[in-house]
Amino acid sequence: MFQNQAEMNSRIRIAALLGLVAVVLGALGSHALKARLAPEALESFEVGVRYQMLHALLLLAVEALPILIERYKRIIARLVVSGVLTFSGSIYLLSTRAISGLDLSFLGPVTPVGGLLLIAAWGVLIRATFTYSPR
Repeated sequence: MFQNQAEMNSRIRIAALLGLVAVVLGALGSHALKARLAPEALESFEVGVRYQMLHALLLLAVEALPILIERYKRIIARLVVSGVLTFSGSIYLLSTRAISGLDLSFLGPVTPVGGLLLIAAWGVLIRATFTYSPR
């Protein structure tokens, strides 16, 4: 039981960290980046923030669902974290390249991979609901 509690606490901390960073980046986008980025780049940045926050909330919701077994919670958490890092992370880097001056165009194909990981997390959640059996 202790291991499951420790894993659950770890996933909740990760969700909270994703949420905290999303709020910080959202504030950064609204204030500091607004004057420095083109409207299209700022809009992309905001999409990254929105998806990051939504998936932080998904992680919290998954932890609160008593019908999900530990295995599914673990898989969903890994998919969400990987998806947020690749999807939102690549969007943050691509949308701020005018400021950084770095050629990050190679990251373009990474964004859809992150999106697929996020979609897979939702798919696993759907799949998990078919395996529920009250004890």
